[in-house]
Parts: sequence; structure tokens; C-alpha cells
Amino acid sequence: MFRQTLIAASTLAMLAGCQTTPENPVDFVTYRNEPLVKQVEKGMTMQQVNTIGGPASTVVPGTAGSSNGTCNNYVLNREGHQQPYYVSFNSAGLVDTKGFMTCEQRKQNEMAK
Repeated sequence: MFRQTLIAASTLAMLAGCQTTPENPVDFVTYRNEPLVKQVEKGMTMQQVNTIGGPASTVVPGTAGSSNGTCNNYVLNREGHQQPYYVSFNSAGLVDTKGFMTCEQRKQNEMAK
């Protein structure tokens, strides 16, 4: 039992170290097989993302880093639990960032830096 707990804690710590924004690593483990999480990569077009994840719940003008581009909010569902997820596009319409929060939360985090 101790070994399993230690392995799980080490895995979560490594996942947390790979993130550029403060996010809950449990979210990644829980939703890692969702198409938006698993298949969307930096540099993809908005059309490619829409094909993978469908239409966004909401589209927010501007991105975390600038007023250009857009940010799509999605809601991931798994076993009755909902998790916000965002995909941000730069001014060229390509994926810039993505993560387990809303576009608004991402903007607030960037402003706080």
C-alpha cells in the first residue's frame, strides 16, 4: 500500500512540474483520455480543434497574453463531474495554450504575474 501511494504521489509531482500554469494534476489524470486533452496540440488550427472537441461552450475575445486571438471555453464531463477546460488561439488562429481552467481564470492568472 505504501509503495502504491509513493508511486502515485511521485507521478502527480512530476505532472505538476510539467505544467506552466498552476493546475490540479488530478484533473489531468482524470481527464487525460478526453479528446480535447489528449489530441489538441500547440499549433493546431481552430478548425482542427472544433473537429476534435466540437463547438466551444463560450468564445472569449483575446487571449491571456494579448488582446488578439480568441479563447474557447469547454466543459469536460466524466462520471457526472464537470471540469472547465480552455483552448487559447493566437492572432493567426493557432492553438497557443490549453489547460484545466476557464479562459477568464487564465487571463486573471496572467495579469497576476
